[in-house]
Amino acid sequence: MKGFNRARTGLAGAVATFTILALAACGSSGDGGDAGDGGEGGDDLIRVGFSQLGAESGWRTANTESVKASLSEENGFDLTFVDAQQKQENQIKALRDFIAQDVDVIAFSPVIETGWDEVLQEIKDSGIPVVLVDRTVDTTVDDPYVTWIGADFKAEGTTAGEWVKENAPDAKIFELQGTLGSGAQVDREEGFGEVVGDQIIGKASGNFTRAEGKTAVEAALQAYPDMTMIFTHNDDMGLGAIEAIEAAGKKPGVDIQIVSVDGVRDGLQALVDKKFNYVVECNPVFGDQLAELIEKVAAGEDVPKETIVIDKAFDQTITQEEVDARAY
Repeated sequence: MKGFNRARTGLAGAVATFTILALAACGSSGDGGDAGDGGEGGDDLIRVGFSQLGAESGWRTANTESVKASLSEENGFDLTFVDAQQKQENQIKALRDFIAQDVDVIAFSPVIETGWDEVLQEIKDSGIPVVLVDRTVDTTVDDPYVTWIGADFKAEGTTAGEWVKENAPDAKIFELQGTLGSGAQVDREEGFGEVVGDQIIGKASGNFTRAEGKTAVEAALQAYPDMTMIFTHNDDMGLGAIEAIEAAGKKPGVDIQIVSVDGVRDGLQALVDKKFNYVVECNPVFGDQLAELIEKVAAGEDVPKETIVIDKAFDQTITQEEVDARAY
């Protein structure tokens, strides 16, 4: 885009003045990148390199679709999109490729919180501003990014815990965790544990996928035969839990209650079907908000240090009509 490279030094100086606070935040192509999503855009387009962490869930797929739709050429962007396939090494390579391409803005959803120091310093030295999406990082690099947009993961865990405290105060809970070390896993666990931690009898990771969620719950049914509830860090793992519970001859939602986070269509359908008991939304459709932020960052304008995407929560009173009307 005309003027961006000449303004890059000044923008980098502005970026360096930000004091970024520690944030508590909230998944596409199978070949690791979309060659057709990047290219030689016109001089009036904002060149964006976006690294999505993967496609591990229905939530992530909806988020990717929202980002791609908003960061389109029609909306003034030249997007290079890379799917990291849930591997940090793939994501670091993508970020270095973005530096080499001299994009105007780098945006990414980090797979895990740690291990970014070296590449973030390289990006900072290049003068390219960074926007974090959905998840956050834990780094020693000063002022590593301009802004972050996403959900408040800790608040999601807290909301789930408060429902349990009110509706199932005697529940014996197995916690089905997401990818260990990810912001979503760390913060949802913390928020939930602060409210009902004394009711948790066991934990294991399902890595945010339906298959691994099923496997983890199969093992948990053997290890914790007295559990009466599962708190799952996303809907896909909860759907895998349903399969494991039914295979064991038990009734999900009754014999073993399920409290989940995400709010994707399949998860809310399980709520309508009375197999889930409560779902805390983590809204993935915020591509339009991301686009507005990137426009301001690219222009050197001031932006908020964080943008919280507003979430809802649903119980079994949700109707089929409400589910059918959902965008994701």
